[in-house]
Amino acid sequence: MHKKLFQNGLTLLQSLIAIPSFSKEESETANIIEDFFKKHSVQTNRIGNNVWSKNKHFDPAKPTILLNSHHDTVRPNAGYTRDPFNAEINEGKLYGLGSNDAGGPLVALIATFLHYYDRKDLAYNLVMAASAEEEISGTGGIESIWPLLQPIAFAVVGEPTLCDMATAEKGLMVLDCIAKGKPGHAAREEGINAIYLAMKDIEWFRTFRFPKTSDTLGDMKMSVTIINSGTQHNVVPAECKFAVDVRVTDAYTLEEALSLIRSNVSSEVRPRSLRMRSSGIALDHPLVHSARKLKLKLYGSPTTSDQALIPVPSVKIGPGDSARSHSADEYIFVDEIEKGIETYIKLLNNIILQ
Repeated sequence: MHKKLFQNGLTLLQSLIAIPSFSKEESETANIIEDFFKKHSVQTNRIGNNVWSKNKHFDPAKPTILLNSHHDTVRPNAGYTRDPFNAEINEGKLYGLGSNDAGGPLVALIATFLHYYDRKDLAYNLVMAASAEEEISGTGGIESIWPLLQPIAFAVVGEPTLCDMATAEKGLMVLDCIAKGKPGHAAREEGINAIYLAMKDIEWFRTFRFPKTSDTLGDMKMSVTIINSGTQHNVVPAECKFAVDVRVTDAYTLEEALSLIRSNVSSEVRPRSLRMRSSGIALDHPLVHSARKLKLKLYGSPTTSDQALIPVPSVKIGPGDSARSHSADEYIFVDEIEKGIETYIKLLNNIILQ
């Protein structure tokens, strides 16, 4: 049974790789997923490029588990030596853009959903959602269909984790900062140099350590990643703009972190959004107990995913390796997909079977 699920999943993944599915441009891969479900007599729902299905014997009186992964990809980087849309298998590796992030986890979750789809003896309902715009944290992704999926008890988010389980994930807050000085001629003692003002704040971002540490996610991390100032060499710049990537743990809300930052720097600080919150699940949750029975490695993840937009307990787990994500000549080992299906089913069996 699992072999057939695996082969169907592998074929689906090869079809998905062959079609470009950049964020906001995923309509054709959404069509492929819809057609795949139709072929397996599964009714689907769709809004935008998000496709989701419920198990055949869905019972509103039962709690519901969400299985979620995304079918959008980043654009291929300049380092590719292979055709990013050629789903070639070579020496046990399936190459292609999105094969690892997150095609492998996606098709493994779909296969898992099909494994349970017709069963009447489940303690939980299942909803499988293939979402869009994950790579850009877009509002047209999982967030846009969330009200239609309710109520959800907890979620399993498919991302490449080597089938280790992330029980917590850092949130993300991107800050646009502006240090404001006063223009003047560089040859005279005129003006207030905004670059020098920004340097003081940038040094604070580099060296500051938040007092509270998360038990699962460790310390918060801030990185200045973009800086821009000046128009010509002989003019003291009046503004210096820089961006800061802030990875927020569950020790602070985004609002608390923002308030603390603003109280310590002189630059104007504007968050791009307050949507990408830290997420996770209690360590005494049945899903974590099941993972421990399977002797899965548990960890806290520094990277963000659609977990940040799912406001219920959740974990992140799936085949593939996060280190390969967004890399040139992206690939996933074929046997990792098979292992992913087996892991998902074993993980859920301890919870979902009455």
